[in-house]
Amino acid sequence: MPSIIEIENLTKDYEVGFWRKRKVRALDGLSLTVVPGEIFGFLGANGAGKTTTLKLLMRLIFPTAGHARILGRDIADVSMHSKIGYLPENPYFYDYLTAREFLEYCGELFNYPHVVRRKLAADLLSRVKLDEKSWDVQLRKLSKGMLQRVGLAQALINDPEVVFLDEPMSGLDPVGRREVRDLVAALRDEGKTVFMSSHILSDIEVLCDRVAILQRGRLAHLGPLAVLRQRAGKSNHVEVVATGTKAATLIPYLPVAYRSGVADTASGLRIEVPLEKNVDEVIAGLRKVGGQLVSVQPIRQSLEELFLGE
Repeated sequence: MPSIIEIENLTKDYEVGFWRKRKVRALDGLSLTVVPGEIFGFLGANGAGKTTTLKLLMRLIFPTAGHARILGRDIADVSMHSKIGYLPENPYFYDYLTAREFLEYCGELFNYPHVVRRKLAADLLSRVKLDEKSWDVQLRKLSKGMLQRVGLAQALINDPEVVFLDEPMSGLDPVGRREVRDLVAALRDEGKTVFMSSHILSDIEVLCDRVAILQRGRLAHLGPLAVLRQRAGKSNHVEVVATGTKAATLIPYLPVAYRSGVADTASGLRIEVPLEKNVDEVIAGLRKVGGQLVSVQPIRQSLEELFLGE
């Protein structure tokens, strides 16, 4: 499948200091591709290079080395911007415009007639679930979560083929996060491609087809989440939770290989075994000491562990 976003050896150095300037590398040789119709998660701790990457792709700053293409065009070709949408991490809006006026202004930038941009503004504000009574309130009077919804609406004003979202859940309450999550999923259903940076790992796990994790400006992990977890080597482990007994009581009735994985916890006894077929031996041991089985579930390495490099 052809790539809709291509990044090759993208590097960015910043000069810091006053008298004695020195270079700090914010992004170091990033290479990745994004295919059409996927939601691509872009993760990393603060300072890892996520926002730098998005600003480079939007041509707000310029790379030290490397290049990138979006929709088959070099990022230096600004005419390509008519086919993409962008929500920055900290968007700035004209304080004294209302939400409706701001979206109509954005529509005018794309040369939409007055009637069309008026309808677009209303449709998009409804789509991002901004309360209608706030449509004609000055933006300076809206909360951060409301402004985030307005920002999402402006990113969609031109019906883009690719949408870049930098922390789209920022400032939203749990209900708002769910609504935005549904909106992003709907964009994929419409055939659009979404490149999304977020610190909210649960949203990334639910939404994204593939993820890239940056660590100190370098690409540390890339691929489908299930594949990344398998590489970590814990994907086949199984956790058994039981009550009615203690670790010291059960351990003598288990094979030696499993004994190090037995621990008492606040919720009961936790036993970790390497394979699903080993669960029968644990259950047999529990029966001998009068323990009760509570649950059996696979252990997956969490996205947080990958994120932290554990």
